[in-house]
Amino acid sequence: MGFDEDWAGIRSGAPARTHDGMRLDGTDPGGGAGPAGGAPDLATAPARKKAAARTIETELEPRTGTAARCADAATAEAVAGFDGWATASGLKTVEATWDKQVRTLLARLATEKEALRGTAVAFGLQELDTRSRIAGVGPASGIDRY
Repeated sequence: MGFDEDWAGIRSGAPARTHDGMRLDGTDPGGGAGPAGGAPDLATAPARKKAAARTIETELEPRTGTAARCADAATAEAVAGFDGWATASGLKTVEATWDKQVRTLLARLATEKEALRGTAVAFGLQELDTRSRIAGVGPASGIDRY
């Protein structure tokens, strides 16, 4: 199949994918649904995002730091045991690389934690903004001037 035939197929199916109306990220209490009666297509779970951020903060970050300190202590002991040997120099290089990787991992965990928290807040603020804009739209009335 050539490009023209493929494109024609995509264009002919486009009207079936469109829908009239507007839908926010949920359904109304009356049992309404998403476009053309389908399920909503935007799903966000702020509580789950907050829980994941809390897990990063209370479990992953502290345990990663603890594991890094244990490895540092064991490596320092090995370096002291091999003092004067080339192995000690190699272990110091490994320790420096390990420390850099741990810092990178901890920074990534902190970034992900903040992103999860920020996303939960951003979706909530966007929802409030959309609701206030919709509430401000209404028919013009002469009574509104009084």
